[in-house]
Amino acid sequence: MRSGGSPAGSGRGTRLDPFCLPVRFAASDEAADERIRYVELTRERVVVRRSLRGMRMALNMPVSAFRGVAIRVALENEAAVIVELAHKDPGLALPLFVSTEADDAFAEWRSWARVLGLPLLVEEEGAYREAFARIGQLHIDEPRPRRRRRSMLKRRRSSMSLRRRAGRLTETTPIHRGEREIIARN
Repeated sequence: MRSGGSPAGSGRGTRLDPFCLPVRFAASDEAADERIRYVELTRERVVVRRSLRGMRMALNMPVSAFRGVAIRVALENEAAVIVELAHKDPGLALPLFVSTEADDAFAEWRSWARVLGLPLLVEEEGAYREAFARIGQLHIDEPRPRRRRRSMLKRRRSSMSLRRRAGRLTETTPIHRGEREIIARN
C-alpha cells in the first residue's frame, strides 16, 4: 500500500517526498482497530482510511482544512524531529517526515509547506504558532532603510561627481572648427 515515500537511511526515520505527489502511506493511529490508518495525499486532497470498532471509514478532506505544516521535537527514546501536517483535531495530524537530523527536517518542513501552499508552524508548549509573521501568503519582515534615491538628498551630486573637477578651456586646448566628421565604416 506504500508508494512514493520510502524510509530514508537505515530505517530510523520516515520520509515522504513532497515532489512526488500523489503519495500513499500507512501511519499509526491509536484510536483505530488495527492501530493503523492508510493515507492518500495529493496537492488538493487528503483521504484517510481507517476502521473504528469494526466500521470502515474514509475521511476525504481538502488540504486547506489543515492548519499548516508543523515541526516539533519528540523526546521519547531518542530525540526525533517530526514534520507533520497539523490539523485542529490532533488525531488527524499526519506525519510527513521523522528523523534525528534537524537540518534535514528543516529542509523538508519548508518543502512541504511550499508544495502544499500551507503556512509554516512551530510547536510551543503543546500549541502551534506560525513561524513567521504574514498577511495572507505575504511574509512580513522588518522594514528596511530607505534607499538614497528616495531620500531628501537625492538631488545632491554623487560622491564620485564630487571628486571630479570641471574641465577648463585654455589656450592649449585643441579646438577643431570647420572640419568634417570622419565616420568609420566596414
